[in-house]
Amino acid sequence: MPKVKANNLTIHYESQGAGEPLILIPYLAADNACYAFQVAEYQKHFTCISLDPRGAGESDKPGGTYSTELMADDVAGFMEALGIQQAHVSGLSLGAAIGMWLAAKYPGRVKSLSLHSPWTKTDAFLSAVVEGWRIMARASKDMAELIVLGIFPWCFTPELYAARPDLIQSLADFVRSRPAQPLEAFMRQSDAVLAHDVESQLGLIKAPTQITFGRHDALCSTRFADRLRNAIPGSEVVTFENCAHAAIYEGVEEFNERTLAFLRRHTG
Repeated sequence: MPKVKANNLTIHYESQGAGEPLILIPYLAADNACYAFQVAEYQKHFTCISLDPRGAGESDKPGGTYSTELMADDVAGFMEALGIQQAHVSGLSLGAAIGMWLAAKYPGRVKSLSLHSPWTKTDAFLSAVVEGWRIMARASKDMAELIVLGIFPWCFTPELYAARPDLIQSLADFVRSRPAQPLEAFMRQSDAVLAHDVESQLGLIKAPTQITFGRHDALCSTRFADRLRNAIPGSEVVTFENCAHAAIYEGVEEFNERTLAFLRRHTG
């Protein structure tokens, strides 16, 4: 299980496949394995480098204040430590927030940018939801159950729960099988979500950018689409009509097909 020292912390990662490097940044409370359904396809065309961000998985979980900008600095340091001059960068939710800061601060590092369920600045609605998760986290202190019972319902449509209870159960089992995130680390990562504000930096992004939303996503809904599309030069928006926040699980085939098509257009 490879690890590298970067930005004063040890970062764990996994690398699979061959081709141009594609860095996959996880969402809140998740580790590198969260992209398993994507890596299965992406690795046929790219070297997929999935990392555990600060506070998650087997990477370090230092104290102090976390921010999406700081976590982008971690990724830039991670790339430097591995000798990766430039890479395609993809992230979902918190991972997308980190990706935006990375592309804005280190434009030469990012060959293409894939932003899935992103948001520009935490608004009152998103803040209320995340504060609710934090209350549940403090009460239960069981991060896996918080994710399955508190966060899952915000990530999937009611129709998926009704039609595919087997998939919900398998995803729940997967979450419970991963390294447990300490409460303190979850609180610091969620602090970064609450404080996220990259709006003033979006015009600095130079990489070709794909922005995707689930039509039924309430957390990071299409209310952010115009702000992102208008601020990031040449960006494109894709909407997955039958998905909520986590199209990577709810609409795997379409998600992989459309995101991989974008990535392959920007290779070479």
